[in-house]
Amino acid sequence: MGLKTPEEFEESIKQLRPRVFMNGKRIENIFENPNTRTVIESNKASYRWALDSRYSEIMSCFSPLVEERVNRYTHVSASVEDLVAKAGAGTFTAERLGTCIYRCVGYDAFHALAATTWEMDRDLGTSYNERFLTYLKMVQRNDLSVAGALTEPRGHRMKRAVDWPDPYLSLKMVDKNSDGIVVRGAKINISGAYASHELVALPQGARSADEEDYALAFAIPSDSKGITYVCQYSPFSAERDMANDPYELGNPVFGQRETAMVIFDNVFVPWERVFHCGETKYSLKLVSRFARTHRMTCGGTCKVGFMNQIIGACKLIQEYKGLENVPHVNDELTEMVVLRETGRACGLASARLGSEDPIGSGVFLPDELMGNVAKLNICDAFWRVMALAGDIGGGLIVTMPSLKELQTPEIKDFVEEFYSFGSDEPTENIMKVHKLLQNWTAGQHGVGTWHGAGPVMAQKIMIQRTTNFDHEKELVRKTLNLKDKEDSGKA
Repeated sequence: MGLKTPEEFEESIKQLRPRVFMNGKRIENIFENPNTRTVIESNKASYRWALDSRYSEIMSCFSPLVEERVNRYTHVSASVEDLVAKAGAGTFTAERLGTCIYRCVGYDAFHALAATTWEMDRDLGTSYNERFLTYLKMVQRNDLSVAGALTEPRGHRMKRAVDWPDPYLSLKMVDKNSDGIVVRGAKINISGAYASHELVALPQGARSADEEDYALAFAIPSDSKGITYVCQYSPFSAERDMANDPYELGNPVFGQRETAMVIFDNVFVPWERVFHCGETKYSLKLVSRFARTHRMTCGGTCKVGFMNQIIGACKLIQEYKGLENVPHVNDELTEMVVLRETGRACGLASARLGSEDPIGSGVFLPDELMGNVAKLNICDAFWRVMALAGDIGGGLIVTMPSLKELQTPEIKDFVEEFYSFGSDEPTENIMKVHKLLQNWTAGQHGVGTWHGAGPVMAQKIMIQRTTNFDHEKELVRKTLNLKDKEDSGKA
């Protein structure tokens, strides 16, 4: 089958029965709730684009695993060219959705699993890689949306999981038998899982030798028995709950990033879906390979797409207000472009400098240093772009009245007149663009960008671990003809 139509995707999601809670109530139908519906629409778009002749080269590719064309978000990169195409898809989806493509974390988890299960089989004689590839073939043939889950609640950060009073603050295996394993615990801040077909779980981080029960990686259907989703809820969620006109919200169809805590209440996972179980030495490898891939995605691809939306809105407002020749506005737009292109360059460098890891696995991962630099760079850059957008858009970004006033007889003409800025652009359009910038600059995207794929300190730590200064030091030694220590005459 290979590629589903959008309609087939939607119908397949209707067959699932996830247990979802939001705002103190159980959501019986995720298609009918205005917040959860946005996740369906975001994923659905990826199916539409993969079949559109204009975008199919971006959103689909040939898979040698199943020998047919598949959605790119089910593919594991096998070359630098694949990594570059992956980067392109990340920007493409982000700039058109204005929010997450909820398949990206599962996509990046596939890379970590493909590489590390191959390594475990080589080193330990396990059969994890065969299991994973069988699973991946099923995902590709059925064009499944797969969400990824890593982050956990965790206990006291200075203590190990085995020393916490509550042992389930990290996902833990509580039983193991000939059929599979049973797990208990939770994953938090997981994007879009309840509207995906499958959920892939990786370890939170490194595991010590006595933490085998926490060294887990597996895949399960998103509506498996014992799985419960507790969704985020904020003033923006409440606004969407009440909004009669979704254009009031800035991003009418695809909304904000929707996440949930995923509770695992004694969930059974059959062995054929278990890809890591107790091999503590390899837990950190799974995490670091995932992070290496996902930081390229978050740093150098999707945020570039988000910046394209923000820059486009700012340019339209400049034109609506007749500010095309105002130097400081043009300077601000130029700075935004430079920040965007720096992010893009870091992401592409990470892809271009990518390599097979481990050697012999056939799996290509982005360059680790540049992937972390991409994400670290974008953290500050995105805040700055939002600040510049706030300056260009002005106070109206947060003071704009409702679009309903354009249908209110008593004030309609005044709103049309005074929010037009003397432009011949329809006032409705001008207000919608300001609402879009409100979604970006006064919403949840700053913190989401800062912490998605790990906060700033995580990238700094990895850059410190990855960077080797031998080359730089040797350059100086040769430039200055520095003596070796043994030749310096010092004792």
